[in-house]
Amino acid sequence: MIAAVLFDLDGTLLDHEGAAAEAITRSFPDADPAWLVRRWRELTEDAVDRYLAGELSFDAQRRARIVPLARDLGLGDWDDARADAWVAGFVALYEAAWRPFPDAGPALDVLARRGMRLGVITNGDAEQQRAKIERLGFARLLPHVVTSGETGSAKPDAGIFRTACAGLGVPPDEAAYVGDRLVTDAQGAAAAGLSGVWLDRSGGPAPHEPGVSRITSLDALPRLLGL
Repeated sequence: MIAAVLFDLDGTLLDHEGAAAEAITRSFPDADPAWLVRRWRELTEDAVDRYLAGELSFDAQRRARIVPLARDLGLGDWDDARADAWVAGFVALYEAAWRPFPDAGPALDVLARRGMRLGVITNGDAEQQRAKIERLGFARLLPHVVTSGETGSAKPDAGIFRTACAGLGVPPDEAAYVGDRLVTDAQGAAAAGLSGVWLDRSGGPAPHEPGVSRITSLDALPRLLGL
């Protein structure tokens, strides 16, 4: 019996990729948008992985995205001051583009009405991630937020999932975790003893992924959980 449902934030409840794409293309309107979005995503994934591994500070991982991008765009080698100034402008554009996926609010409302304990597990910066939840209007529905920076453990490590379950007062086998990344979210949760749910918004043919459930929209989540 599932008593609690925990969610990833970026890519699951919030359209992070859409917001990032809007912000980076507005930052460099003369660049080829397809190349720019793809390159920014590559640099972001590499920088975030290094941040979560403890190789970079939060500010350093932000610089590790824009400094090579500026070089790629022929803008020269940026020092920390110039990179930080640019990041401040980018973050403002990114925050202005924060939007929930259309299926997020309705799914949370259904789960809350059915008495589910709800929360978020995220590898993002604690202050920024809580600001996102507040901006999306989900703070009341998602009062329990666990971040990698505060726990010292990052997905897919089992520790962060178990910390979140303890905070909600439920054993792992009575909790489900929903996220858009198969390995980091669904398989990581399953390995920690939760019911791992992979939100695959691609809608493609369902691959065989032992140990996890797959949905293509949050609209399907209540039925999957038997609610």
